[in-house]
Amino acid sequence: MKRQWQRMTAALLLMLALAVQACAAMPETLVPVGSAIGIELLADGVYVTGFAETGGKKTSAERAGLKAGDRISKVDGTQIEKTEELTRTISQHGGESLRMTVLRNGREMTFTVRPEQTAEGWKMGAYVRDSIAGIGTVTFYDPESNLYGALGHGVNDSATAEPLHMRSGVARDARVVDVVKGKRGTPGQLKGAFSQTGVLATVERNTSRGIFGTACTDLWDARAIPVAAQDEVRTGKAEILSTVSGQTVQRYEVRILELHPEEENGRNLLLEVTDPALLAKTGGIVQGMSGSPIIQDGKLVGAVTHVLVRDPKRGYGVFIQHMLDSSGAYEEAA
Repeated sequence: MKRQWQRMTAALLLMLALAVQACAAMPETLVPVGSAIGIELLADGVYVTGFAETGGKKTSAERAGLKAGDRISKVDGTQIEKTEELTRTISQHGGESLRMTVLRNGREMTFTVRPEQTAEGWKMGAYVRDSIAGIGTVTFYDPESNLYGALGHGVNDSATAEPLHMRSGVARDARVVDVVKGKRGTPGQLKGAFSQTGVLATVERNTSRGIFGTACTDLWDARAIPVAAQDEVRTGKAEILSTVSGQTVQRYEVRILELHPEEENGRNLLLEVTDPALLAKTGGIVQGMSGSPIIQDGKLVGAVTHVLVRDPKRGYGVFIQHMLDSSGAYEEAA
């Protein structure tokens, strides 16, 4: 009995050791990237994004109680992953009532929807989607593990402003083909084109502090630099790395105006673009630059996350330590 207990104890200790090794220690150095990538995420279910215009009359989906942001996961108990599956199921059942299992604010709910006959066939009057795509910027790459992080914020569902629950995702090679310059009251935008064939990396996590995954090859082999601890970041001069034309990464001068270490929503740093070349090209921070790494005193300190619509020269950034905490790959900093 004693020997059996010793074996059980040894096995338990081995399991604990393996669990501890699952997350690596926080890296001391990372490669700051700044490259543009195309991001494609497949949702874990079908999202309701809105409802058809019916002259003031509610659609059958609205009457049943569905709302924008709902994630339809099952119909009559059958798993639904794609919009085509939902459309086919509605068509096959004609005007029959369907039990739709929906996830809303973390709760599972069931609604009975009875589609209606239209000129285009049987419809429930809801706009839905199962995927989302766009352009963003890679923040860091860890050559030890091939892990990368990008965006500094999540890929959000437009109806709920929460990170999209994803089933899978990929990052593709991209180039910036045009810039809509930002101006007061109207955020600018990088317009990108990306390949539909080659896959640069997987997307495995979509969090409020960025997307994370594994690069398929050693893509970003620039020199690694030290990672700054949160208390090392200060107000004053800094730089960002970003791609605002083609595939060329360039350095631009910025200034860190304020620090907000208590913030949890990706607004730890208030930044102002001071670089004349970037201001002339984009007007400041624009959509698509999210994830641009922020470097100060030779250390990676964070990533650009948001633009201030009332003043596009200014925007916010997230601490790099917060991104690393959310990656799920490292032990959280104490």
